[in-house]
Amino acid sequence: MIPKTLSLTSFSTFLLPHQFKTPKFCNSSRTIVICKPINSQTQQQNQPPLQTQLSVASPESQGTGAAAPTRGDIFLERQQHLAASASALVIEKKKKKKKAKTSGSLKSTSTSTYSCYGCGAPLQISETDAPGYVEPETYELKKKHRQLRTILCGRCRLLSHGHMITAVGGNGGYAGGKQFVTAEELREKLRHLRHEKALIVKLVDIVDFNGSFLAHVRDLAGANPIILVVTKVDLLPKGTDFDCIGDWVVEATMRKKLNVISVHMTSSKSLVGIAGVVSEIQKEKKGRDVYILGAANVGKSAFINASLKMLSNKDPVAAMARKYKPIQSAVPGTTVGPIPINAFLGGGKLYDTPGVHLHHRQAAVVHSHDLPALAPRSRLRGQSFTKQVVMDEWVSEKMEFSDLSGFSIFWGGLVRIDILKVLPETCLTFYGPKAVKLHIVPTNKAEQFYKKEVGVVLTPPSGEQVAEWTGLETVRQLQIRFDNTKRPACDVAISGLGWITVEPVGVGQSQTTVEEKEMEKEISLDVHVPKAVEIFVRDPLPVGKVGGEWYQYRDLTEKEEETRPKWHF
Repeated sequence: MIPKTLSLTSFSTFLLPHQFKTPKFCNSSRTIVICKPINSQTQQQNQPPLQTQLSVASPESQGTGAAAPTRGDIFLERQQHLAASASALVIEKKKKKKKAKTSGSLKSTSTSTYSCYGCGAPLQISETDAPGYVEPETYELKKKHRQLRTILCGRCRLLSHGHMITAVGGNGGYAGGKQFVTAEELREKLRHLRHEKALIVKLVDIVDFNGSFLAHVRDLAGANPIILVVTKVDLLPKGTDFDCIGDWVVEATMRKKLNVISVHMTSSKSLVGIAGVVSEIQKEKKGRDVYILGAANVGKSAFINASLKMLSNKDPVAAMARKYKPIQSAVPGTTVGPIPINAFLGGGKLYDTPGVHLHHRQAAVVHSHDLPALAPRSRLRGQSFTKQVVMDEWVSEKMEFSDLSGFSIFWGGLVRIDILKVLPETCLTFYGPKAVKLHIVPTNKAEQFYKKEVGVVLTPPSGEQVAEWTGLETVRQLQIRFDNTKRPACDVAISGLGWITVEPVGVGQSQTTVEEKEMEKEISLDVHVPKAVEIFVRDPLPVGKVGGEWYQYRDLTEKEEETRPKWHF
């Protein structure tokens, strides 16, 4: 009998349980040795080679034999890898969500959607009457050459040639339509500012200070610091003392309780004061973006162009940005979308924002072709009305009257002032655009005169708007009391037009009987304006050479001197 030979076959401990049967006496953590008989050498040659089967790959560094990891260790390791992968996916999703959320802000508007560099409207090729329209051939050509950032839309081209095309529904005599942007939509584009860290440059028109101030600017700016820029100071009457004007502006600003860090008197046309604003912006910017805020048609685009001109002297980035600068126009709502401008060498952008449309201004009730008449083109010259002036220049027939009581003054077709009670020496001085003419008639003939002459002599309104003009529907009664006859009692400001200085005793007038009667220290006026137009009664603005003589500076406490914003000119 030929003895049977023995062969040794080694199996790894990582074989799955169904692939071999473990003897009850064997320890599963050790290498198993199985003896198999072989009948002959031929059978041994014909037998296929046995291969070690591994169900789970394990690195050699984890050990073999008794040092090899158990199935429990492998399971735990797998779970740790899965948990780490899931955590990485969650972090990646959060980053994508944050990036998508940020894309809704002003910054990403310029990168996700190409906009017209003149007005900020998204470029489109479907609606020819809407802002942002570009001819399809031009759009495709610019897109092919990656020059979409250099396109000026059709509306901006017309505006640059003097056409008056509004794009904001419900303003400028338009009821609105599919192609118009609403004033609420423009405000909504600025809501995110209160949640961002930014520097706010707020513009106010000195001719319409109260009407363009934006009383609720805190709803837009939040707690961000504000640089207040007063524009168009070159329009003030000749001889105006700007020390008095600066103090007057700071006093009016402090009543608003805003986070104003400085006040600047500027003119974008003559570049007066622009250098001081640019220096203040670079000082306070501190890596933040700068946003230009203001009411519609207050001069934001003109201010940005003047600032870029000043910055370009030392900053090549600003010099390049001047090539594609925002469009300037007398139409409220010229800018219908945010316009990012690379104006700073050290990072951060300058944003021209859509103007905040205020329905209480005259620009919201007149037609677009009458808007240029509301914008003063040259230095203001007050037109005064006294008893003597009326007798000499306005009354053709011989009339006897002791004062201006019983007369009505029309300021174009937009304002009517009925004089009910004044002193004999009272003087009313009107400051506003020269294109809006003044006329005075007896009050008992005022209604008839208005119906006959509105749209003819009393303009604006004019043209087609006269047929649907609803008239002066709002009447406000003013009881003005005064204590000092040596200075004006107050200003009556008409939102979006100008103001009237009420002087109890005009310059050079006699004061014989004024201080003797207490009952006469009151002036009564009725002011008629279109519906929704607001009337402000404020402290008199010290304009002209005479203003510097009667203006009085208020005594400040030590705390007020520290916290009060400084003004610059």
